[in-house]
Amino acid sequence: MLSVSCRDVGVDCDFVGKGETEKELMDQLVDHAIKDHGYTREDVFKPEMQEKIKAHINKS
Repeated sequence: MLSVSCRDVGVDCDFVGKGETEKELMDQLVDHAIKDHGYTREDVFKPEMQEKIKAHINKS
C-alpha cells in the first residue's frame, strides 16, 4: 500500500491518500487537491508538485 498525506507535502489538512499503485494514489491526490484545496489540474501536474508528492510516498 502506498500513501501520502497532505501534511507530508506541507498542507494543513488531515487527508491521507492511499493506493495499491502510484497511479491510483496520484489520481486520488489530484482529485482531492482540486476538490478540497482549489488547485487546478495545471497546478497539480507541474513537475515540481509531482516531484514533491512522489518524494513523500510512504510504502507499507
